[in-house]
Amino acid sequence: MSSRRAAHPNAPRRAAVTAAAALLAALSLSAVPQPAHAAAKLDNPYVGAKPYVNPDWSARAAAEPGGAAVSDQPTFVWLDRIAAIQGTSQARGLKAHLDAAKAQGANLVQLVIYDLPGRDCAALASNGELGADDLARYQSDYIDPIAAVLADPAYASLRVVNLIEPDSLPNLVTNAGGTAGSTPQCATMKANGNYEKGVGYALHKLGALPNAYNYIDAGHHGWLGWDSNLVPSAQEFKKAATTNGATLSDVTGFIVNTANYSPTREPYVKITDTVNGTTVRQSKWIDWNQYDDETTFAQGLRSALVAQGFDSGIGMLIDTSRNGWGGSARPTGPGPSTSVDAYVDGGRTDRRIHAGNWCNQSGAGLGERPATAPDTGIDAYVWAKPPGESDGASQPLDNDEGKGFDRMCDPTYAGNGRNGNNPTGALPDSPLAGHWFSAGFRQLLANAYPPVGGSGGGSDTQAPTAPTGLAVLATTADSVSLTWRAATDNTGVTGYDVYRAGTTAGSVTGTSYTDTGLAAGTAYTYTVKARDAAGNVSAASAAVSATTKASGGGGGSTGLRAQYKNNDSSASDNQLRPGIQLVNSGSGAVDLSKVTVRYWFTGESASAGYQTWCDYAQPGCSTVRTAVTTLPVARTGADHTLDVTFTSGSLAAGASTGDLQLRLAKADWSNFDETDDYSRGTGTSYADAPKVTVYVGGTLAWGVEP
Repeated sequence: MSSRRAAHPNAPRRAAVTAAAALLAALSLSAVPQPAHAAAKLDNPYVGAKPYVNPDWSARAAAEPGGAAVSDQPTFVWLDRIAAIQGTSQARGLKAHLDAAKAQGANLVQLVIYDLPGRDCAALASNGELGADDLARYQSDYIDPIAAVLADPAYASLRVVNLIEPDSLPNLVTNAGGTAGSTPQCATMKANGNYEKGVGYALHKLGALPNAYNYIDAGHHGWLGWDSNLVPSAQEFKKAATTNGATLSDVTGFIVNTANYSPTREPYVKITDTVNGTTVRQSKWIDWNQYDDETTFAQGLRSALVAQGFDSGIGMLIDTSRNGWGGSARPTGPGPSTSVDAYVDGGRTDRRIHAGNWCNQSGAGLGERPATAPDTGIDAYVWAKPPGESDGASQPLDNDEGKGFDRMCDPTYAGNGRNGNNPTGALPDSPLAGHWFSAGFRQLLANAYPPVGGSGGGSDTQAPTAPTGLAVLATTADSVSLTWRAATDNTGVTGYDVYRAGTTAGSVTGTSYTDTGLAAGTAYTYTVKARDAAGNVSAASAAVSATTKASGGGGGSTGLRAQYKNNDSSASDNQLRPGIQLVNSGSGAVDLSKVTVRYWFTGESASAGYQTWCDYAQPGCSTVRTAVTTLPVARTGADHTLDVTFTSGSLAAGASTGDLQLRLAKADWSNFDETDDYSRGTGTSYADAPKVTVYVGGTLAWGVEP
């Protein structure tokens, strides 16, 4: 098993949260398996997938009281030693798993590739069998045999998702020298380059298979979320992905939160919140991190990766197997506003003692069930860590698996520099990493959020209201973009399911969705339903119809999307600072000189003059023009627009303009009240923004005007 932890540079208490023993899982949307002949790789292998349910894990889960309610969930198969390829007396081998997948009628199998030389250099519980210099054996005895099995034509109909080496590359960024989390072992692996060479070799060999999809492990927000770690991590990932034969095209995407406990979203604590004028980033828990949950971290990291040269279509996975934090101790609203620490500690759903605690955490629960395309840039929620498998032993245990005793798994240990010298919060009497931990599974089931069946004390039977205002944002030859107004619920809406002609097309937590892979020149009908944490589902929204563009008719303009991030957490200062980028998801290039982007806001003064700036633009501020337009008639949330145009340039299909950092102020420098501004959001990472509109040649191409 793996564990992940790393101290934030220059701040001893900024321990980067760890993840133990990675294990992925995938979702449960059924589809007909692909034909045996090789086909072009999919943008998102989870779309239309029926993932494999590991019978070994399923049987153990079903044997626990109440476990049958989740035993049909797909989980990743861990190949954590050479012997696991052929199989052991405790578990079937790779070929047997693939045969079982075909027998189930599955068309997607999820594997954890996890046996690097000097594995998990910052922990003992998940150390591996290969020494620091055993790269040649890793290649010949581990990766090559896996590739040979997967290349068997008998398995050509299976999509194979590979999670590449948990806890390796992030350790080189944070634990290889100069921080409280550094170890001599990590320094050795950085010096000899065998993590990068091993990951590169795995990407190269497995990426060459037409049905394989590689996702590199990318830590989690409490490990790499500080601005001093994020870009260096993206640079490290690129280095590994271009080493030992690998290219960036061998990478389908990245996975965050592998075998960790960080929440998918923090509903009551946003990184942009302030308490009595003090940012919550100053709190002891957040400690100046740029993120406090995995969704915003995944989206932010994705932008950083694309900026480093990774394909703009890369997707992210989030391991949600143990990050639900339900049960009676789950907060129901923000904490008190007496201080930033009281506010954060009272409202955060992550109830660990410290974000650096990673081993068998007390109070944890199952998280979101596996789901496809649940949010912007997220390919899937997966159960990478099979619930019930231990992160590590709570006391020393002899074994032949190369796994040591890490005191972070000892509930009596007072901690170290990586977790701010706090208690570990680990459960007692835990077995070796990867072995079944019955007490741990029962706790996860009891504290599941969303609750499982009757577990978690869920007595909520009230369904959310039906979503309203379903509308078509844009169409291309192969996609339809939708938006709608949020539903309401007595306890809170947790997500939306989008239906195409009555069949589930995807699930999201926000209020917009892009349905891809459609036929050109074809009419489609959509509805949306809301769901809450207890599994109650609303009535369907009113239906809306859309027709995709004719093939080849593009010009690309109808594929434009505006993305937005908030560069200023204060809603009442004297400047607006939106971040905007355009993404061309159409089939042809767009002439930027014909494009106008509008950010809608209220000026609070009919006579105020305005001044605008371009502080930074990836294509260069010399090509960007900004101006404020006064609306002839005020609208809800807007009496002015910030208009962004371009003097020249062409945006290729699949490309992005990159970051545009814009700013405006009133001529008298008086304050704004942004709380009612139509286009303003609170997200600090780029995401699709239907309330930021885009026009091509004066015609609305993206977004919904107020």
